[in-house]
Amino acid sequence: MVRLALAAAAGAALTAAFAPLNLWLLALLSPALLIALWQDAPPRHAAALGFWFNLGTFTAGTYWLYISIHQIGGAPLWIAFLAMGAVVCALSLYGAFLGWAVARWLPASGGVRWMVGLPAAWLLVEWFRGWFLTGFPWLSLGYSQTGTWLAGIAPVLGVYGVSALLLVGAGALVTVVAGSRRERLLALGVLVLTWGVPAALQGIAWTRPSGPPISVAIVQGAIPQDEKWQDAHRNAQMDTYRDLTRQALGTRVIFWPEAALPDVAQHLGDYLLERYHEAHAQHSDLVAGMLRQVHDGDFYNSIMTMGESVDWYDKMHLVPFTEVIPVPNFARKWLEFMHLPYEDFQYGASNQQPLAVGGLVLLPAICYDDAYGSANLQMLRTANALVTVTNDAWFGHSTARYQHLQIAQMRAIETGRYLIRAANDGISAIIGPDGRVQAMAPGYVPTVLRGAVVPRVGRPPYARFGNWLIISLAATTLAAVLVRSSVRGDRRNLGR
Repeated sequence: MVRLALAAAAGAALTAAFAPLNLWLLALLSPALLIALWQDAPPRHAAALGFWFNLGTFTAGTYWLYISIHQIGGAPLWIAFLAMGAVVCALSLYGAFLGWAVARWLPASGGVRWMVGLPAAWLLVEWFRGWFLTGFPWLSLGYSQTGTWLAGIAPVLGVYGVSALLLVGAGALVTVVAGSRRERLLALGVLVLTWGVPAALQGIAWTRPSGPPISVAIVQGAIPQDEKWQDAHRNAQMDTYRDLTRQALGTRVIFWPEAALPDVAQHLGDYLLERYHEAHAQHSDLVAGMLRQVHDGDFYNSIMTMGESVDWYDKMHLVPFTEVIPVPNFARKWLEFMHLPYEDFQYGASNQQPLAVGGLVLLPAICYDDAYGSANLQMLRTANALVTVTNDAWFGHSTARYQHLQIAQMRAIETGRYLIRAANDGISAIIGPDGRVQAMAPGYVPTVLRGAVVPRVGRPPYARFGNWLIISLAATTLAAVLVRSSVRGDRRNLGR
């Protein structure tokens, strides 16, 4: 029980490595403690340790699901706890499988286990969690390092490359403590390399400016989520976006957040036409998060541009049980506890084009989209900036918005481009190609955030290969360790 409690505590402590606390060293120490706890554990106990580690991480790291389900979504308390418990337990199963697998098949001890095999296996499970059954990439280890030297590897290997360095470093720490003298010396060298290589890479300019700065403005309406879909507040919300947008006129491109207005675009034709004419008269273009309904009755969560032409991007990664209900029709009414205005959204196509507006060519993302860094990388052949529109008001005054901003920072680092982040009540920000926040709006208040972005071109290695480079390396490495272990006959616990 003591070892299980330590695993749960280490998992919970890991969440402090992410924003807003940014105690990044815990992303090295917490996995190292779990690796040490797995030592000499039989498969069933190793599975339990992995489960409790993840249980601690996702309970402490995604507690804000309770806010969205119960406090804002209005679900009964028992449903909120049941839904949150089910999500956390499902995510904890990944840790259980990892623990069982490393105890079952990896070498019993030594540097190969701690610094090679286990990091490769952990990374593959983390990546698998990010896409299986739509995936949940939240709290991937690499996101914790947006402000450290380790982020220098992100333009080459992406967020999972950063995770890999952390895991190798965690294994090296265990090796320094428990390895042989030769292994300890090797581990010290590994620790130097895991920090030295990405630090050297930070000096490389992977992209280059392709034009002068372009002025941008983010309109943050700060509409409370429990008022957004109430008819009594509809006109006030539309007035808010009208008045704030008028303050921003003259800025080259004006951005609204996700689903900014409480209706579908087809019902707001006159209102949107008025905003277009006012903007056009002041040489401004609009980029707006909008809901839309197409001719066959399907609904999409979209981004609409109003410039020289009207173009659309449709959200590709929908959130289960909020934007899409993946159950039979008879169960939908019971499960639709989030009270979105329409029952189901459709998935956006995978071959959409970037959005050209006001001198920018934008790689777009809507809320949860931006957690999938390898999606739409083909757009970077022409896209010179990124945009994310979101509504984190679903999660109240919680850590979710800071974690989500950190994800956006990683996307900017991976692609070497500016990112404009328009949020309903925060965190609205302009992020530089190095991941640093260059301008940020105050949270929870209606405001207009002004700034400038420089269009940039060029594709870093990650933009060309996506996750496949690091995942192929991890899979090859793990296979080599397993073959070596099999040949040498040092697999452990085969009979347990």
